[in-house]
Amino acid sequence: MSFNLGNQAAAARVSERFTLKQARVVRKASGYFVRLSFEAEVDIPAVMPHGHPLGIDVGLQYLLSTSNGEQVKRPRFFNPLHRKLKLLQRRLKKKQRGSANRLQLNQRIARVHQRLGDARKDWHFKLAHHLCNSAGMIFVEDLDFRIMAKGMLGKHTLDAGFGQFVNQTLPWVCFKRDVYYAKVDARGTSQECPDCGTQVRKDLSVRLHQYLECGSTKPRDIAAAQVISTRGQRGIENACGDGKRGGWGHSA
Repeated sequence: MSFNLGNQAAAARVSERFTLKQARVVRKASGYFVRLSFEAEVDIPAVMPHGHPLGIDVGLQYLLSTSNGEQVKRPRFFNPLHRKLKLLQRRLKKKQRGSANRLQLNQRIARVHQRLGDARKDWHFKLAHHLCNSAGMIFVEDLDFRIMAKGMLGKHTLDAGFGQFVNQTLPWVCFKRDVYYAKVDARGTSQECPDCGTQVRKDLSVRLHQYLECGSTKPRDIAAAQVISTRGQRGIENACGDGKRGGWGHSA
């Protein structure tokens, strides 16, 4: 009884601050869920630039490479369940449309896809928290991942969930962890030397950045991540003005 009273008291406190605006019933393979949308008149300040800057470059060989030199291999969520899905979908073709067996098989296929999505989302959130542990500012490239998904490597792009991670998961975790998040111009990040800023042309087959004039030698993706970090910090300088750099520029 005390548990129910506690829940009622908590609900009363919530009702004083929030107004219920929408309730949606969502059907998934594992059951039905209710999504509630609340509204509250609160002023949430934006996260200000501070702390250690971290640039992130995404790719297919490595899901991401950071300006700190860390590289995270791309997980293959689809591979462990690929044969199972292929078998189920092959069996589905033989089932009569509208039959109970076909409906049951469709539900099994939907549950497998939900397992894939849940595993990908869980991994993304853990990775985002890991990145926020070592940074006060995170910068990423401003890319349209829908174009990448239509290319020859579209299957691998969708399996990695680049758009979901960069545009949804990472910004949300940064906001919750008080980490500044921003996007930078993606043009030529892999063609620029991170140490001196000189244009160093190389095609996709060249995986090592090397510029003898300044002695810069490092993996291509890490070099690009360092360029992204520099562009992000330069963008903050331009926005704040030269006289305000001291407010954010000290690394934590």
